[in-house]
Amino acid sequence: MQTEIILAGFGGQGILFAGQVLAYAAMDSGLDVTWFPSYGPEMRGGTANCTVIIADEEIGAPVVKYPQALIAMNAPSLDKFEPLVRPDGVIILNASLAARGIERDDVRGLEVPANHIAEELGDRRLANMVATGALVTLLPVLTLDQIKAALAEHLPSHKRHLLDANFQALDAGAAYARERYGAPV
Repeated sequence: MQTEIILAGFGGQGILFAGQVLAYAAMDSGLDVTWFPSYGPEMRGGTANCTVIIADEEIGAPVVKYPQALIAMNAPSLDKFEPLVRPDGVIILNASLAARGIERDDVRGLEVPANHIAEELGDRRLANMVATGALVTLLPVLTLDQIKAALAEHLPSHKRHLLDANFQALDAGAAYARERYGAPV
């Protein structure tokens, strides 16, 4: 089993952090993992994406041409990566920042108002965890509990006060996905 995931957006959206959380959750669960970041020269506002590969055997290369799943946190990321997702894959779109929706009908697509949900929780910076909660609900490579355990284990000490908020965001994203796709997927 090997699962490839691309997370993409612009700098400041927590794209690389969300990818790291997925990678830590996989690693802590005894799986092989790669996390491969790519970002523009700007800290905030530039492009940012990362590739996470999760496998139960050695991973040959960290580069992915056709991922199984995509989190697109803005319209340019959807434009760039939507065509590359494998048929029967999963696309999570942050509908709060996209002028169009997911156009493919051969994938399980979910348009999540991640920024809106995060703002309702009190912090727009939680949108990445809302999208991550939705992803792990539709792509059963990791569980929500594994993601939460990785956050609890690896969140830096100066960010520990944000742990409960991140858990709430994960739960909100998972609940949104369950509401759209029925009972646990």
